[in-house]
Amino acid sequence: MYRKILVPVDGSPTSGAGLREALRLASEARAQLRIVHAVDESVFSSGYLVPEAMDPRTYESLRDMIHAEGARILEAAEAVVRPSGVEYSTQLIETVGGRAAQHILDAARQWQADLIVMGTHGRRGISRLVLGSDAELVLRSSSVPVLFVRSPAEAV
Repeated sequence: MYRKILVPVDGSPTSGAGLREALRLASEARAQLRIVHAVDESVFSSGYLVPEAMDPRTYESLRDMIHAEGARILEAAEAVVRPSGVEYSTQLIETVGGRAAQHILDAARQWQADLIVMGTHGRRGISRLVLGSDAELVLRSSSVPVLFVRSPAEAV
């Protein structure tokens, strides 16, 4: 029986489908949910935005906007879970680079989750090769079971 279910969210309809399934499972199993979202500050060093080249106030303002959006995403997830009565917590993961998958795996390990539930776009072919698959990396590297949930609109 699952007692600790970790669910990453990014604000997309696909991650929302994962959240709803994780909530259903947690409710049935009387499990705890941990909702995580990673905020990646490496966008500033992507070649488009270089921290050294911008006014420090601009950098701080942009960083604050990214963090505020991450908090908003977690608040929206909380609004879905709160009425259910399921015990839950949220975690905003602050990162500078790295794959989202690794941050999800680290969070699951640190919290000692026994299941990861996540939405997946189910990309195939060239789009998967070009964009990579964090979901696949989580599946291949996780020491606990992983449940993928695809949005109905994206199901094949």
